[in-house]
Amino acid sequence: MKVLVTGGAGYVGSTTAKALEEAGHTPVILDSLLTGPLVFVKDRIFYQGDIADRALVRRVVEEHPDIEATIHMAARVIVPESVDQPYEYYRDNVSKSLDLFDELERLGKPRVLFSSSASLYALKDEFEVVESDPLDPGSPYARTKWMTEMALEDIAAATSLRAIILRYFNPIGSDPDLESGIYVREPSHVLGQLVAAARGLKDSFTITGVDHPTRDGTGIRDYVHVWDLAQAHVRAVEKFDEVLAAVGAASTIINVGTGSGVTVRELVASFEKVFGSSVPVAEAPPRPGDAVGAFANVDRSARLLGWRASSTLDDAIASALAWGEKRKEILGYE
Repeated sequence: MKVLVTGGAGYVGSTTAKALEEAGHTPVILDSLLTGPLVFVKDRIFYQGDIADRALVRRVVEEHPDIEATIHMAARVIVPESVDQPYEYYRDNVSKSLDLFDELERLGKPRVLFSSSASLYALKDEFEVVESDPLDPGSPYARTKWMTEMALEDIAAATSLRAIILRYFNPIGSDPDLESGIYVREPSHVLGQLVAAARGLKDSFTITGVDHPTRDGTGIRDYVHVWDLAQAHVRAVEKFDEVLAAVGAASTIINVGTGSGVTVRELVASFEKVFGSSVPVAEAPPRPGDAVGAFANVDRSARLLGWRASSTLDDAIASALAWGEKRKEILGYE
């Protein structure tokens, strides 16, 4: 099938586009290149522009009338930046998404797979979260994802639009051929910072927050290999109608993670084991918008998608390290 991928030049978007191709599908990329690098698009069908440009969305559909679903990944995603620039986050992540959803529905392209975030969940004593658990998004970024989820659910209930919402946990690693990965020069992503510290590109890795109510005081996360995450998207578009029929609703929410919680200190220990050397570590207070964290209950993804993560944490760390060695060759900078 042909699948429209907004944000398809990004980290997860480009990896998902590759996974779609390997499964026999054709991705059509729509990306403004605000952040994602053009080199990640490779030779795929590509439209450069804004998701809220209705004329452009119409042209994409007119030129590819066989598009069967849209994977909507285009978004601003840096939590501290969202605290400093809330207007830009609400404009780009919420307002522009509404224009996209409305135009897709008008064009008769009702299947939308939306990239949401586990940062929505309220803190739980045991940290494992199911899709029906209470939400308490702690940053403008997280609130934009929550608002978009609510809007999408309401639109689906009132129109022909249909939605599967994937709540991502923490993607790490690269695609198997090291063609894409974390691309920002100074990544806020925890594993990107670890790789930078390990390769001497920064003085140390900083653990932000050491007094959290976790087993060792550091934040807890569910680190899912980005290639596993990409496979979940493939499964969701292939089973789209089947999933919604199974739940008997116009929309549904599915966690996408490994089902295991890892603290930051545990991540550092695993990283040092795979890397084969220690990494200089510093400590600092939590950054604005940082959450204690959570990990996924993945029963729903197993039941509805027939999907579970297959890569280990060590696999994902090794992948990230390999990408760290390759990225200058592809991006032109370390």
